[in-house]
Amino acid sequence: MEITNGFALDGLSITLIGLGILALLVLFAGAKTVPQGFNYTIERFGKYTRTLKPGLNLIVPFIDTVGKKINVMEQVLDVPHQEVITRDNASITANGVTFYQILDAAAAAYEISGLENAILNLTMTNIRTVMGSMDLDELLSHRDEINERLLRVVDTAVSPWGIKITRIEIKDIDPPKDLVDSMGRQMKAEREKRAAILEAEGRRQSAILQAEGAKQAQVLEAEGRKEAAFRDAEARERSAEAEARATQMVSDAIAGGNVQAINYFVANNYIKALEAIATSPNQKILMLPVEASSVIGAIGGIAEIAKETFGGGAPAAARPSRPPSTGSSQ
Repeated sequence: MEITNGFALDGLSITLIGLGILALLVLFAGAKTVPQGFNYTIERFGKYTRTLKPGLNLIVPFIDTVGKKINVMEQVLDVPHQEVITRDNASITANGVTFYQILDAAAAAYEISGLENAILNLTMTNIRTVMGSMDLDELLSHRDEINERLLRVVDTAVSPWGIKITRIEIKDIDPPKDLVDSMGRQMKAEREKRAAILEAEGRRQSAILQAEGAKQAQVLEAEGRKEAAFRDAEARERSAEAEARATQMVSDAIAGGNVQAINYFVANNYIKALEAIATSPNQKILMLPVEASSVIGAIGGIAEIAKETFGGGAPAAARPSRPPSTGSSQ
């Protein structure tokens, strides 16, 4: 028995301590902690047996070993610039980015060697294939279609490796400088063409509207003339009816033997004729070769008619009326 630091240790105690230390070492060797976002593959004598998930896991110490530490988070892989010749023989430079995620750690670890390099080469090859089958104008205007076709093709190719391609994006498409200048001139010419077409269309529409406006104005003017003519004819008809009634009344009076009515009718027309002569624009001097007594006699006849009409007294004795003389008195 030995004395160490005041404690007595015999052979049994030393053996138990050694066994305890060995048990702790075995426990630590068999306990594996896997961080979140990773999967560990376990190999037994070099052969894959199982995959450890995130958390605390136990393995057979000194027999099972960790083979591959696989990152199962979504990862990004840059696709470098590469030259592509399009279907219409235009040379361009394109690059992109690929997003992928490992779904099966064992397949990604043991089915392919150099995983990232394999994904990169597949993406670059299919970029040249897909973009090379399209015209330059299609490449510049259908980028979403290119991304969709690349995603479908590359994802199908890497699926045996336990990988899911989540997204492929073309970042830049760079045509040569001379081609860019040509495209700029083409775009300018196209815009000038559209501007000329729009201007011509505007002039055409304006001419059509002006013609329609003139047509409508002519229609309205014709309708106005029609309405005016109708109103004028109606007015002339009413005037003729009134004149006819007046003439009829005078005729009835004459037929009844009323001499004053004849005097009124003749004097009225006579005075109207004098007014027309006096108001003529080229008439400066008016010579009246008439007898004053004739006009006065006619006016007197009008006065007598008025008296008889409004009851101003007994009718005067009828006297013969001399028609106005048109010649000069001798």
